[in-house]
Formats: sequence, C-alpha cells, structure tokens
Amino acid sequence: MSRIDRRLARMSVPGTGRGTRAKRAMPVQTALEWAFRVEKAQLDLPERPDPERGQGFGFGLEYVLLQRAALGCKIDGGQHKIGGYTHEDAEVIAATVAGMPDSLGGKRMAIRVAELARAGLTPDWMPGAVPRCVPVEMERNRHGARAATVVVGTARVRVRGPTVRGTWKTIEILACPVTFSPHPEQIAAARRAYDDWWQALAWVREGLIEGGILREVEVTEAMPKVRPWER
Repeated sequence: MSRIDRRLARMSVPGTGRGTRAKRAMPVQTALEWAFRVEKAQLDLPERPDPERGQGFGFGLEYVLLQRAALGCKIDGGQHKIGGYTHEDAEVIAATVAGMPDSLGGKRMAIRVAELARAGLTPDWMPGAVPRCVPVEMERNRHGARAATVVVGTARVRVRGPTVRGTWKTIEILACPVTFSPHPEQIAAARRAYDDWWQALAWVREGLIEGGILREVEVTEAMPKVRPWER
C-alpha cells in the first residue's frame, strides 16, 4: 500500500451506532493465526493480467480497503466459513496477505504465510543444527553396523612367504565416503526462508497498522524474533 493510500485509509469511518468497544491487541503473527486458523479466512488471490486477452489490472487491494473505509460498510463474511460467520477483520487480514508484493514473494509467499498461520506454526529455521561429518552409507549385518567403504585404488605390498624376500601381493585401498549432515547449505536455506517469512510479516503488520481499517483488532508492533539463530 502506497503512502498516499495509507493516508487515505486513515480517514474517519462513519459510526455504526454501536457503543465503542475496546480493541483486542494482537501481535501480527497472533492476528494471522486468529484470522486463518480460528476464523477460517481464505485467500482470494488476484489473477495476473493477460495483455493478449485484453485484461487490465482491475481494482487492487488498496481500492477495496479504501472503499470500505470511506463508506463504513462491513465485509459480507461467511462466504468461506461453513456453518459460521467469518469476522470482517479476519477478511481484511486475509485480503492484506493476498496483496503481498512480488518483491517479497508475491502469491507464493502469501500462500506460505497463510498456511503457516492456519497450522499455528513458525518456519523451521533448524535451531541447534550443526553440520557433522557422517558416512554416506552404513552396512549392517549380524555383527552390527559399520561404515560402507569403496575401492579407490590398489597397491602392491610385500608379505611374508617361504623365501627370505617374501612375496608381492596386490591389495585394494578402501575409503569411507563421508558427507556433512545436515549440510551447511540446507541450514542456510532454512534460515533464508525464515528471514523471508519475517519480512513478509513485517509488511503485513505495517499495512494493517498504518491502514487503520480493522474495527475490533489492533495489531501491535511486536514481531517474532529476527534471526533467532544469532542469539
């Protein structure tokens, strides 16, 4: 949401005739879990325009939210939540997530944020993971388990024999292939994914706070830990 749109979104909303109710303060992660897990809000992801078919960009998220703010109307909830009413603030939160910009992952990140919130999960950044050198393969028999080996070459050695000089014998040189588990790149990828998710939540938090459109929920400044592996 642009600065101009956010400024317009803070316009006063006509009263509904009901008494003023204290808002429920929630960190953005809690608000997302409430919207997607409790209220069963769904993402309505916009389709990409197709210039060849003459499709324009249509109305964006900003237009929808600003119209609601200006008219003071409610979202007709319940379209996704079977047997119940989806809270209007949950619908707004879902609409905000659906507008995730491409610079933060676009639709793919929006789906990721919604799925994690619906499951009540935080991305696994592999806490405590340390790469360890382990055999690539283990062999097991009735005597137990041992690291598998492969032949990497041969060598000729002199062994004792019936003569003083002994005899020469060709033997195989064996080696144990090893790897690092978990691989450092695997750990780095998990932590990059966590950081991307954190940036997406920060964008959602900023939009909901500056938009000022939520009626009964107040999103706070609190955020999940940033790069918890550095602490």
